[in-house]
Amino acid sequence: MNADDISASLRINMTGDSLDPETLSERYRAAVDMAEYADAAGFANIGLEEHHLADNGWLPSPLTMAGAVAARTRQCRITLGALLVSLYDPVRLAEDLAVIDLLSQGRLSFIAGLGYRDIEFHALDKPWEARGAWMDHVLDTLLKAWRGEPFDYRGREIRVTPVPFSRPHPFFLLGGMSRPAARRAARFGIPFSPPQPMPELEAYYHEQLAAHGTEGFVYCPPADMSMLFIDPDPERAWEEIGPYMLNEVREYSSWRAEGLQRPLEMQADSVEALRESKRYEILTPVECRQRHLAGGAGFTALLHPLVGGVPLQRAWDCLHLYIDEVLVPLRERADQHEEH
Repeated sequence: MNADDISASLRINMTGDSLDPETLSERYRAAVDMAEYADAAGFANIGLEEHHLADNGWLPSPLTMAGAVAARTRQCRITLGALLVSLYDPVRLAEDLAVIDLLSQGRLSFIAGLGYRDIEFHALDKPWEARGAWMDHVLDTLLKAWRGEPFDYRGREIRVTPVPFSRPHPFFLLGGMSRPAARRAARFGIPFSPPQPMPELEAYYHEQLAAHGTEGFVYCPPADMSMLFIDPDPERAWEEIGPYMLNEVREYSSWRAEGLQRPLEMQADSVEALRESKRYEILTPVECRQRHLAGGAGFTALLHPLVGGVPLQRAWDCLHLYIDEVLVPLRERADQHEEH
C-alpha cells in the first residue's frame, strides 16, 4: 500500500438530539472546524447531505455549509450526496453552485437527487405530481446556464453569471434506483449513481446511453460501505454512542416510502439490531488500520463522528484517534516501504 491508497472521508449531516439554537450553533461551528482539521490531515473528501423538516435537525442547507467548508479547506473534495435539485429554483441553483465551485477552485461535486418525500415538495413549493418534468427542467437549465452563454429561458433570453471554475461545469452524477432515473441520466449524458450495486439497472442505463447516443458511466458505493466511529473500547462505546446512531437511523427510516427500499433504511429498533446490521461500526484504531490494509485502494474510511448528536468531545476524540493512530501510522509505514 502506498500513501495515495489511504483514503478517508468525513460525513457531516448534522443529525442530533437537540434543536436548541445555542447547541446547534456550537455543533455547526464544530462541524466546520472538523472539516478544516480533516482537510489538513489529508482526508480526500468532506461529504454533506440534504433533508428537510427533520425532527433531529438533519442538514437542510448543504449549499450554505459547502460554502463554509470551501472557505476553510484547501485540498479535499466537497461532495453533496444527494443534493435534491428538484427542490430548487434552477437559475439560483446554477448561480450558487458556480460560486461554491469558484470558492473551492473546482473541488465541488454532487449527486443530483429527485427526492421522494411529498412534504418536502410541498414545503418548498415545488410540483410533486410533475416532479419528473420539473427535474428535467432543472437539469436542462443547469447545463445551459453553466455555459456562460445566452439561452432561452421560459420565452426570454438570459445569461447566467458567473460561470463555474470547473469546465464545462462542476462534476455531478444523477442519483436514483429506478428505470426512469436511469433513462433521465442517459438522455442528458450524465453519469448514473444508484446508492448500491444494481446490475440490471446499470445494464439498462448503458442500453439507454446507446439509444440516445450519449456517453456516461455508473458509480455506486460498495455494498458493504459502513459509517465508522473510532474508539479504544467498542463495547463501552456501543453503550454510549449506539443510542445516537439509532437516533439517526430511526429518523431516516421514518421517511419510508412504499415500494422504495433505500440502502440505509433499517427496521432496527434497538442498538443491538443496529450493531448487527454493520451499517454503523465502532472500531478500535488497530481494527481500522487492518481494514485499510485489507482493502487497499478500494477501501475508504467513512468517518461519522457527529452522528445523531454525539457529544462534541467524543466526536473530536473519534477524529483525533483516527488521524493520530490510523492515518498517520499508515502513511509512515507507506513512506518507509517506498524508501526501500
